[in-house]
Order: sequence, then structure tokens, then C-alpha cells
Amino acid sequence: MATAPPEARMPLLERLGLHRRELRAWAMYEWAITAMYAVIVTAIFPVYYETVAAEGVPTATAQARFGTATTIGIVSVAVVAPIIGAVTDQRRLKKPLLSAFMLVGVTGAAGLYFVQQGDWLLALTMFVLINVGVNGSTVFYDALLPHIAAPHEVDRVSTGAFAVGYLGAGLLLAASLAVIELPHLFGLAEADDTLPARLSFLAVAAWWLVFSLPLLRRVGEPVPRADPDEVIDVGPLLLSLRRLRRTFASLRQYRHAFVLLIAFFIYGDGIGSVIRLSVVYGSGLGIGQGTLIGAIVMVQFVGIPFAFAFGWLAGRIGTKRALLGGLCVYIGVVVFAFWMTSAVQFWILAFFVAMVQGGTQALSRSLYASMIPAHKSGEFFGFFGVMDKFAGMMGPGVFAFFVGLTGSGRYGILSILLFFVVGIALLLTVDEREGRRVAAEETAEATRRADVGTGQA
Repeated sequence: MATAPPEARMPLLERLGLHRRELRAWAMYEWAITAMYAVIVTAIFPVYYETVAAEGVPTATAQARFGTATTIGIVSVAVVAPIIGAVTDQRRLKKPLLSAFMLVGVTGAAGLYFVQQGDWLLALTMFVLINVGVNGSTVFYDALLPHIAAPHEVDRVSTGAFAVGYLGAGLLLAASLAVIELPHLFGLAEADDTLPARLSFLAVAAWWLVFSLPLLRRVGEPVPRADPDEVIDVGPLLLSLRRLRRTFASLRQYRHAFVLLIAFFIYGDGIGSVIRLSVVYGSGLGIGQGTLIGAIVMVQFVGIPFAFAFGWLAGRIGTKRALLGGLCVYIGVVVFAFWMTSAVQFWILAFFVAMVQGGTQALSRSLYASMIPAHKSGEFFGFFGVMDKFAGMMGPGVFAFFVGLTGSGRYGILSILLFFVVGIALLLTVDEREGRRVAAEETAEATRRADVGTGQA
């Protein structure tokens, strides 16, 4: 009888990457922030902003302001992330700074409770705080992963947290939808029409805060360590720039991985923009709040099996081809959105997004990982993490520009095509086989040099 592979003999929690309490505590922050993304960034707040906070504001103007606020919230963190990241490499500040950014985001979420008709400025101010809080805190959240997981555990721990996040998002979003659509079941029949939605924002703030506590209690603060050949003779800003320059120069030696990284930044911005703008765009077309939120709930659950399906497809036709197929579906999604007019069409659109959203992101990461030398994976994934977290930074700004230029949200959403077309064009120049060959040879050479250095060769 054939011996089962080692992973098949692992306990279930170990296969899921949740077998130690610090791993489960770390994953709970994913549970906290993914639910926030689902309720505030993607689903309920965009509708509330469009129909309540921006009441009396022309649709095109409201959408342009929303896109601008989104860009401000993301860019403001992107500018300071390398600097504060360098500081935490020298001082034990990862968890304190994670806590500080988390509290900024929680304050913004709670502040949305006070937004009433016409309070578009207050709404967008709180939305900027939320974006600053979540994007800033995830810089340090991601940085904790290599400190809590062994190298052979990193994939399982990361994907396990991803699955936990999807589940948490689906549950809180479903509960919020129930309160909004069926207020009489919760004793809110006689309440202000805006109260159910405002209570959902308050629930997000409490959810985010409470489910951050396990990480803060059970995950230790990493001990800062400099690279062996690094001389720390400058301040945090110059040190940060020096490290980024060195990592970037090293990455450029691996042409195909470098081109893939640039392609990912561009088409990933398209993916992030679809996620962030789909509901505010649908609301601008007059599609009902229940349909918009219900479709987003569906995406949370449908996306999981399709992510696994993309892994199977990559094994059959190749990672790059499967990824290109998913991006082509996104082009169809954007074109379909331009012509969309009904709630049924929005459900269809959401289903196609669910089909490709997780798969394209997962295959981008795995293709990149296969084309970089294993002994430099932490250094190289530092760049990938920046691209991943700030995907969607340019798209809302482009959306806002075209909405302002044309006066129509349809042309704003159509402008997102640029990111997919340019990203696909760059991806087509990536030689998957050559990139993997170069990475394998460099890894083998590094192993040989290490063996010689220890007298094993």
C-alpha cells in the first residue's frame, strides 16, 4: 500500500495553518479587517454614501469625490510606509504601530455612525481614516508572518488566514444585510431609516477592535535584526531608501520576475479598483442596496472554491495561461459593467468577479514565487507585498478623473480597462520557463556555496 504524503497525515488544524495559538491569533486580525473591507469598503458604506451622505450632490460629483478620498487614504500610507517600516526594523515597534493604525481605522468606522443626510465631507473624512488605519496596520501585520511561522509553514499559515478572513467577512456582511433589510426582526421598525446601516458601521468598529486583541495579546514583538552586511550609520529615512534601492537593484537581475512584478502592480490596480468601486458604481446606476450587498455576500463564499479551481487549472495549462485567462475575464467584467442596467446583470457581474478574484491574486503570487531565488524570498516578497497592499491606489483616481471629465460613471468604470490591457501586455512578455530556470540555477548555486562554506561539499 502506498504511503500517504506527509501533509495527508497532518492534523486538520496543521493543514490549515492554525495549529498554534499565536497562528490563530494572527489569523483573527485577517478575520477583523476582511469583514471591514466587505462591509465598509466594498458593500454598505458606498451605497450609504451615495444615497444618504451625498444626498443632493450630483451623482458624477459624488462618485468623483469618493474616488479621490479612496486615493488619498491609500497614497498617504504608501508615502510613509517605507519610513516607518525602517524604524520598526531597528526598534520594537511593530505591534505598537499596528495598534495605533488599527485605532485610527476603528475611530473612522465608529465615526460613520454620526453621518446623516448631506454629511458627505464627514463621511469621506472618516473613510480616509479607515483606509489609513487598515493599510497602515497591515504593513506590520504582514511583517509579523515570518516571525510566527516556520519557512515550511508560511504558505499554509497565510492561506489559512485568508480563508478565515473570507468566512468572517461573509458572516458580518450577512448579519448587516439582515439588519438593514429586515429591521423589524431586530426591533428597529420604528427607527430612523438610516439607523440599521449606521449600526452596521458601529458593529464593524467593535468587530475590528475586539478581534485585534488576540494578536496583541498572543503574538510576540519581533526582535529587530539588521542584515549581516548592513551598516546602520544613518537615520530611518535614509536607511529605508538604502534598503529599497538595494532590494530593487537585486530584483532587476531577474528580468522575468521583475516584469511580472510591474505587470502585477498594474493589473492588480485594476482588480483592486473593481473591488473598491463596483458598489458605488452600481448604486449610481440605481441598483438597490439589497442587491448590491447580497451580491457581495455571494462573492465571499463563491470565491473560495473558484480559487481552488484556478490552482487545478494552472496545473493543467500552466500558471501564466491560467492567470491570463482570469485577467481576460476581468476585461469582460469591465465591458459588461459599462453596459449594465439591471439588478440581474449586477448579480451576473458579481458571480464572474467571484470566479476570478481569488484565483488571479493567488496565481500572481505563486508565479512570482517560482521565478525568484528561494534564499532571497523574504527580500523579494517585500516588494510584492507593497504592490499587493496598495493595488487599487491609482484606479480610483483615474475613475474620478474620467467621471469628472465626462460626467458619467460609465466612462469612469470603462477607464479601468487600461490597467488590465497594459498589465496583460506586460505579462505576455514574461517567459515563465526561463524565469523559473534562472531562479532554480541561482538557488542551486547559493546552496552549493553554503555547503562549501560549512565543509559539506
